[in-house]
Amino acid sequence: MTFAEKVLSFNQSLQLDTTLLPKDIGVMNPFHDATVQHLTEQFYRKFFSDTNERHMIIGINPGRFGGGVTGIPFTDPHKLSGKCGIAVDKLSAPELSSDFMYMMMDAFGGTDKFYQKFFVTAISPLGFVLKKNGRETNYNYYDSKELQAAVSSFIVETLKKQLDFGISRDVCFCLGTGKNFDYLSKVNKTHSFFDTIVPLDHPRFIMQYRRKKVDDYIRKYLEAFSKV
Repeated sequence: MTFAEKVLSFNQSLQLDTTLLPKDIGVMNPFHDATVQHLTEQFYRKFFSDTNERHMIIGINPGRFGGGVTGIPFTDPHKLSGKCGIAVDKLSAPELSSDFMYMMMDAFGGTDKFYQKFFVTAISPLGFVLKKNGRETNYNYYDSKELQAAVSSFIVETLKKQLDFGISRDVCFCLGTGKNFDYLSKVNKTHSFFDTIVPLDHPRFIMQYRRKKVDDYIRKYLEAFSKV
C-alpha cells in the first residue's frame, strides 16, 4: 500500500465512543462526509502516492474551520483550492493556522516539496466541540482533565497506527510548546514513539499574538526542518 492508501484507510476507520466523553462535549468527525472523502482522496493521492518515509508534524486536534471542514490538518478550503490545486465548491472563512502553515510551505519551496518530506497530523485526529447555550465552539483535548483522560487510549492507539504509514521515528515536530508538547512528551516517555520531539510555537498562537513576527517564526520552522 502507498502512504496515501494507508492514510485514507486510517481516516475511514476513525471512530470514538461519545459515551466516554464529558457532558456537553461532542466529537467532530468529518471523515464520514462524502465531500470530505472526495477531497481527502484527491489530496493524499496527489501528494502521498508513494512509499517514502516522512517526518511527522503533530498538532492538537482539528478545528471547525480547517481540518474539521476539509479532513486535512491545518488546511482550510481556501488553501486546499489555491495552494494544493484541489477544487472546493464552498469556500468558508480562512483559518489562521492554515494561513501560517501555507506561508511557511511557500517559504519551504511549495506544497509538493513540503509534503514529500512531512506528514501533518494531530495528537487527536478527531476534533471536539463544546456545546453550550445552543452554540458549538472549538475545544481541545487538554481543555479539561476529564476529556484528556477519556481520550488517552484513543490518542495512543491512533498514534501507533499512524507510525505504520511510513514515519521516520528519529524526530517529530510538535506544534505547541505548552500543553500539547507536555502531553506528547509524557506519551512518548511511556511508549518511545520518537527519539526526539522538537516543539514549535503553534500557528494559531503566532497568527493571533505574534503576527508582526510571522517571518521570524517561519525562519524558526525552516531551521528546525532543515535538520532532517
